[in-house]
Amino acid sequence: MRTGMIRIGIVGAGANTRAKHIPNLQEMDGVGIVSVCNRTLESTSKVAREFGIPTLYEHWQELVAAPETDAILIGTWPYLHCAVTLAALAANKHVLCEARMAMNASQAHRMCDAARQRPNRIAMLVPAPHTLRVDKTIKRLMAEGYLGNLLAIELRAGGSFLDPNAPLHWRQDFELSGFNTMTLGIWYESLLRWAGEAVQVTARGKTFVTMRKDGQGIMRAVRVPEHVDVIADMACGAQAHLQISNVTGLAGPPEVWLFGSEGTLRFSEDKLYGGRKTDQALAELQIPPEEEGSWRVEEEFISAIRGEAPVTCTTFAMGVQYMEFTEACGRSLLENRPVALPLKLGDMAPADGH
Repeated sequence: MRTGMIRIGIVGAGANTRAKHIPNLQEMDGVGIVSVCNRTLESTSKVAREFGIPTLYEHWQELVAAPETDAILIGTWPYLHCAVTLAALAANKHVLCEARMAMNASQAHRMCDAARQRPNRIAMLVPAPHTLRVDKTIKRLMAEGYLGNLLAIELRAGGSFLDPNAPLHWRQDFELSGFNTMTLGIWYESLLRWAGEAVQVTARGKTFVTMRKDGQGIMRAVRVPEHVDVIADMACGAQAHLQISNVTGLAGPPEVWLFGSEGTLRFSEDKLYGGRKTDQALAELQIPPEEEGSWRVEEEFISAIRGEAPVTCTTFAMGVQYMEFTEACGRSLLENRPVALPLKLGDMAPADGH
């Protein structure tokens, strides 16, 4: 079990890093955030002043290589996740990487392979947060036979109207986000926890505003869909339908339905509903206190470094699975064909992103 101060350097202080990671880590005993590097020196200085971080770097490579840190927190957009992870592990440092593991499956595999070569270093991804409260209860109910055989999954996430005049967001920029499509990978991660992996996907999607202005006011092509439907054959025998959309105004909050031979479960707005064959309607299911999950990303990372508990949510191996899924959906959409999972080497995009 490790003792002493755990010193953390931050590469990329995005919104989630500033809202959750930095304050949560700074509240923990024996943890210090000692350095930061953001996209510009100006933004780096702003973050350092706001959170009292003592050392600033203009280039992320210098921060990762510096001997003052034990762990690297990566809060950049996906385009840098692979490069920073590989450098940090090569420098024998622990890694906590923001969600959307990488640009594509090849990068994810490289990251996972590098982590396996450093078994004494912790490599963890920020987990999909939407279902943390109910995950344990859903898994228990399924194991107890509440659903019987899982037959069908319906997942819908969206609810907003299309904004044709909004500037290009990083999630719409293929050069920054790669095969990640809206929240598709994040929701699939939740399905992985409950039902396991898909073995084949067929995807259809649309980009309704095909050009948007970037941060410099230059018109850029939009290569990431704004509405996508995925039909997935699951290894457990169920068929899944996932609709992820930025155009379904007033559709209501995201929800997931699990339909089984003996019962049904519905998740929406952090609540779980269920019913069996003999019931006339769904009823809210209470989450036992001992099963109720919550955001504890930073605590789990530090506990793993100290040898107190292993990483359970989310490992690099699971990240590879959701990156293969998102890339398979993107390839199905582009090539108008079903794509089998796991991806074969020849089916993956090159690690440089294209």
